[in-house]
Amino acid sequence: MAFDFTGKTAIVTGGTQGIGLEIAKGIVAGGGHVALIARNAAKGEAAVAELGEGNKFYQLDVADAPKARETVEQIFTDLPQTNILINCAGVISTKKFDEIDDTEWRRTIDINLNGTFTMMNAVYPHFKAAHAGTIVNVSSVAGKIGGGLLGTAAYASSKAGVNGLTKAVAKEGGKFGVRCNAVCPSLTLTDMTSILSDENSQRIINGIPLGRAAQASEPAQMVLFFASDLASFVNGEIGDCDGGIVLDG
Repeated sequence: MAFDFTGKTAIVTGGTQGIGLEIAKGIVAGGGHVALIARNAAKGEAAVAELGEGNKFYQLDVADAPKARETVEQIFTDLPQTNILINCAGVISTKKFDEIDDTEWRRTIDINLNGTFTMMNAVYPHFKAAHAGTIVNVSSVAGKIGGGLLGTAAYASSKAGVNGLTKAVAKEGGKFGVRCNAVCPSLTLTDMTSILSDENSQRIINGIPLGRAAQASEPAQMVLFFASDLASFVNGEIGDCDGGIVLDG
């Protein structure tokens, strides 16, 4: 059963593959439209063609803050009814802490945390003025447990920052009708995780109580719920979709 997104338009960063594309498909299946954001133009145009009429692609590296703000303003010009932001763009950093250099650190933080901040900060005035808007950030269990599954110190730090930012915006935005939540997947079968060796994949799976990795559609379903009106009283939640790794209270 699809969530109802009739009359809604969502910006989805990283929306051309993996979890992001599954989220976009879910919004369209629910009667909504999407503005997809990604770096790869060919994948973006292919994804929009698959999703159908009324959906748009905008080429952007979210780490480019000025271009990100310019792109958001263009989206609200093109699609003024936009009322959902889903931040799914991200990169993995797998280097051990003593192997992380400044370039690796900045790249990971710039895309995963700073890019998320910029997109949120750019849409916030529009959502606040409308007294309605929903933000969902795709984070990671790494942000809760300090890495150790796929990403390591830089990745875990970026996602812990996303979790804190989510709560802060939920606290400030709630009075203006702006909800903000996050979803923390564990190992999910996507292009990003395909770099893992079979040995490392199995090691991670051995630590998941459900005994398997997630399909991209599974964390996407939690994102879609948070983005939908069914979650109208859910705000500041950092929800796990991890097969039981974290088990926090």
